[in-house]
Parts: sequence; structure tokens; C-alpha cells
Amino acid sequence: MEATEMSHQAMGYDRASIVFSPDGRLLQVEYAKKTVRQGTTAIGIVCKDGVVLVADKRIMEKLIVSKSVEKVFQVDEHIGATASGILSDGRILIERAQVLAQQHRVTYDGPMQTESLVKEISNLKQMYTQVGGARPFGVSILFVGIDEEPHLFVTDPTGIFFEYKATAIGEGELEVKEILNKEYKESLSCEEGVKLGVGALKKVLGKDFSIDRIDGAFISSKDKKFTRLERETLNKYK
Repeated sequence: MEATEMSHQAMGYDRASIVFSPDGRLLQVEYAKKTVRQGTTAIGIVCKDGVVLVADKRIMEKLIVSKSVEKVFQVDEHIGATASGILSDGRILIERAQVLAQQHRVTYDGPMQTESLVKEISNLKQMYTQVGGARPFGVSILFVGIDEEPHLFVTDPTGIFFEYKATAIGEGELEVKEILNKEYKESLSCEEGVKLGVGALKKVLGKDFSIDRIDGAFISSKDKKFTRLERETLNKYK
């Protein structure tokens, strides 16, 4: 830990997310971002025919029923999400996204644009960086969706969001991004995207890799429907 950070802690600048340190930092928000880096690895990939999500469920106990651990979520027919960090925070935000998507369908009789949904969730995250008595959400979320074309967005604890062609969040972020930078091509099919994602997790997890730890889904540009990757399908890539 840097000396300046320790001195800021001693002076109490990290006791609330609404207090700026003398060098213009919100330490509670930075701590939330560090929490994300300790979370399980999740990968999003935009392919020529859709979008893919692959995530590590990190099942550490033999007696846990692997199906009960959900890491990839359906938000709407055409939108999916996965999170890294404090997953209970992620679940609350993703459930909020599900409600927003359904409200949009009822109100406008049509699907919500992926970017509009991401902005709403990012606005909620940002609000919690400037409210006294509340802490920032300790989670980053990958949102994928098919509108006129495939999209992949990442929103972090600060409330900012970016669109990517392929990216990763969580403990293996740097290693997976290095693999994606070398191997990603815009011409990848969804099947090849799943293979790339599972292969990247296999390299990062090493001897701890197990297909039971993998959760995944894809959304095809053809039918714009969220489809979960079943165990039988994932077995082809182990």
C-alpha cells in the first residue's frame, strides 16, 4: 500500500464515498474497483453472428450443486449479463435491469436498446458514489445484447461504461485480455467465440479448471434470443 494512501486512511478520507482526498480521489470507489478484481472471471465476446458470455462460477466445495450457482443471467429475450465482484450487488442490479427491460416492453411494445439499459444501470451505480450513508456497488457487469447489431458493454463501480468487441472482468482480467488481444477476430462465429472464451478460462485457471465451473450463454443475431450453454455443449470445449 502506498504511503499516500495510508495517510489518507489515517485522516479518514476513505470513511465515506462522498469525501474527496486531497489529490482528488474517491477512495471508497477505488476500493470497490479492487473488490471487482478479486471476483470470478467473466468474458464477453462480440461475434459475426451474435454475442457470447462465458464465466467462471468458482465452485470450491464438492457438495455444492453446480446448477444452483448462476453466473450468467438473462435480462430480456435479446439481452444477457454477467457480473464480477460482490455477486449479491450484481444480482440486485441485474434484477433492476430485468424490470426496466420489461417495463419498456409494456410501455412501448418493443425491446429496449441495450445501450439505454446500460445507461440506466450506470446512472444508478453513479448515484451511489455521491450519497451519504451508502456504499458504492462493488461489482462490474458485462451486458451483451442484439439490437440492429451485436453489442458488449462493461459498467464498473464508478458508474462509467464502455463498449467493447471483446473483454474480461474479474481476477483473470489481465491474462484473459492478453489472450483476447492475440486471438480475437471480428470474423469469429458464436461457436468459435465460446471455444475462445472457455479456452482462455482454461489457461487462466490451470489445474483448477473444470467444466462444472463454467457458465455461459449466447445470443444469435438471427433470432435475437438468449440461449444458455448446456453442460453437453460445454463438454465439447473442455
